[in-house]
Amino acid sequence: MASLKDLRNRIATVKATQKITKAMQMVAAAKLRRAQMAAEAARPYAEKMEKVLANLSGGIGPDMPAPALLKGNGRDQTHLLIVCTAERGLCGAFNSSISRLARDKANALIAQGKTVKIICVGKKGHDILKRQFEKLIIDVVDLRAVRTLAYHNAHEIGERVIERFDAGEFDVATLFFSKFKSVISQIPTAQQVIPAETPAQGGNGGQTAAYEYEPEEGEILGDLLPRNISVQVFRALLENAASEQGARMSAMDNATRNAGDMIKKQTQTYNRTRQAMITKELIEIISGAEAL
Repeated sequence: MASLKDLRNRIATVKATQKITKAMQMVAAAKLRRAQMAAEAARPYAEKMEKVLANLSGGIGPDMPAPALLKGNGRDQTHLLIVCTAERGLCGAFNSSISRLARDKANALIAQGKTVKIICVGKKGHDILKRQFEKLIIDVVDLRAVRTLAYHNAHEIGERVIERFDAGEFDVATLFFSKFKSVISQIPTAQQVIPAETPAQGGNGGQTAAYEYEPEEGEILGDLLPRNISVQVFRALLENAASEQGARMSAMDNATRNAGDMIKKQTQTYNRTRQAMITKELIEIISGAEAL
C-alpha cells in the first residue's frame, strides 16, 4: 500500500503533466487555424493544375510524343513511395496512420514481385518505416529547421524526385500524406504523381471546354509537369501541417481529460488512506487509554 507521501507525489506529477498537455493543446489550437487556411488555399490551385494537365494531355494525338512524366516510361517494375509525416510526435495516430498506409502499399508491391524504394519526408515516418524497410529507404528529408512551410521547400523535394526519375531509378512514384478534414478527422491519402494521374475529362455531362494552345501541348506539358510535382508535394505538406495540429489538439485534449480523471482517482485514494490512518491512530489511542 502506497504511503501518503507517495500518493501526494503522484498527484503532483499528474497535475504537472496536465498543465503541459493543456498548454500543448492551446498552442496546437492557435497554430491550427493558420495551417488550415494555408491548406484550404492550396487545394484550388492544385486541383486546377490537375484539370489543366488533363485538358492538355487530351489534346495530344497518338502520333505525338508525350512527356515521360505524363505517360510514364513504359515500365511498372520499380515504385518510389514518398512518405510525408511530421517531424514531432504527441499527435495521436497521425504519423502511424500515414506510415501504415505506406507500409501496406509496400508489402503489396513486394508481394507482386515489384521493387520498392522509399523517400521519407519527416523524422517520424522514417523512425516507423526503418524498422521494417530500412534497406529500402534511399533518402530522408529533414524539415525540423523549417518554421513556416514555403513553396521552395516542396520544390527542392520535387527536383530530387525528378532527378531520380530522369536517372531511371524508378518507374512509378506515389505520394503519401494525410488530408485535413476536421480537428477529429484526418484522411491518410495515397496519390500517384509519376506518371501523373489526371481527373477524367467530361465529368459535367460529357462537356469539356475547347482550348487552343500556343505553343503546342507537348511543349507546355514539358514545363507544367515538373511544376505539378512540386505543387502536389507542397499541397501534401500543407495538408499534413493542418492535420498534424488538428491531431495534436485532439490528442492533448484527451490527455488532459485523462489526467483529470487520474487526479480525481488518486485524490480519492489519498483521502481514504489518510482517513484509514487517522482511524487507526484513534483506535490505538483509545485502546491504550482503556488499558491504563
